[in-house]
Parts: sequence; C-alpha cells; structure tokens
Amino acid sequence: MEKRKIKNTTNLIASMIKYNFRIIFAGRFIWFLLAALAFYIFIAIMGVINGATPDEEFVYGILLFPAILLIFYPMTFGIQNDVDAGILEILFGIPDYRYKVWLVRLVLVFVLIALILYGFSLLSYVFLAPINRVEMTGQIMFPVLFLGSMAFMFSTIIKNGNGTAVVMVILGVLALFLQNVTERTMWNIFLNPFNVPRNMSEVVWEGIALKNRIFLTTGAVVFILYGLFNLQKREKFI
Repeated sequence: MEKRKIKNTTNLIASMIKYNFRIIFAGRFIWFLLAALAFYIFIAIMGVINGATPDEEFVYGILLFPAILLIFYPMTFGIQNDVDAGILEILFGIPDYRYKVWLVRLVLVFVLIALILYGFSLLSYVFLAPINRVEMTGQIMFPVLFLGSMAFMFSTIIKNGNGTAVVMVILGVLALFLQNVTERTMWNIFLNPFNVPRNMSEVVWEGIALKNRIFLTTGAVVFILYGLFNLQKREKFI
C-alpha cells in the first residue's frame, strides 16, 4: 500500500511537471535548446581558432549568452502562453494562486535551466578546460536568475510576449552599452567573476564579485515578488 502511494505521488508530480513545461514552453523550447547549443559550440570553436585560452574565464563567457537564450522564451512568453491556452481564468480561481502555480513554474524553469547549463559545463570540462562544473553552473545562474525574473516581471506588466521581448532586448542592449562604465563594479549584470583585472588584487575583485551576486539575487527576488503581486490583479489579465 505504501509503495503504491509513493508511486502514485511520483506519477502525479511527474505529470504536473510535464504539464507545466508544456504550457510554459508551448512546444518550442527544443528549438531554443538547439539554438543555445549551436551558439555555444560556434562561440567555443571561434574562440579556440582565434587563440583564446580555454580557461574558466573563457568558459564563463561562452556559456553566458546561451544561458540567457534558454531563459528568454519561457519568461517573456509564459503569461501569454497561459492566455493562449485559455488556462489563466482557471488559475485565478485557485487559492493563493501566485504561490501554488507561477512560483512553482518559476522554480521548475530555473531548475531545468541549471541542469542544462550543468550539461554545457560538462561539455566544457571534457573538451575545453578542467573547470569546476558545479561552481561554473552556479555562477552563471546569477545573471540568468536576475534577467529571467526581470522578464517575468515585465511580462506581468506588458501582458504580451512580443512586447516583453522587445523591452528585454532594449534593456539588454543598454546594459551592454553601459558595460564599459560598470565593467569593474558590482552593478555589471554580465560580470565575469573569473576575469580578474590586471591592476586589481584578487581579494578586492572577490569582494566586488560577491557584492554583484548579492545585487543580482536581491534584484531577482524583488522582480519575482512584484510580478507575483501583479498577477493578483485579475481584471488586468482577463
């Protein structure tokens, strides 16, 4: 009896995860995964051909933008996919909607992205450099968490996937444009913790990197809470 109960619970959880992924990604995630993998392989090959040293700094750089590509679709189009699937009205009828549905979905998406990035890190370990796969995955997840949460927040404000995508692209270009100003500061969203500036001590750089990670984590939490708060305003979505 106990084994059957555990099996039923496991099957229920697995079905819930599959269902949520089907709604979130709308059957298109495989294309983003393939694009991210192709992008990763292309950057890695070009970097090696151009004489880049395959170390932790290099691996972080080639993994960052494929990671952003992976998180882009589910966070920008998640709300619109709910609307298109006709499920948003049903979800608003669930008590504590924000905690029981979308918060679970956010966790599922970030966990899935982390697992995929670990796979990419493993490829880097095998073909490029003997990196710490867990540390590399964890470090990349900080900007992914920040940008993904920001996209989720804007999707609850704009309520349109294409509109959210445009806003995120504009903000991304702006962040890249300002990178020369923020490059060695805690405010750099794309800060590479493995890239220690030549004229700066490693201890000082580690302090800046730590503050940067705290900034990204705090920002992500604020974005998620604001997005969940917006989802309580039923009349704006139905």
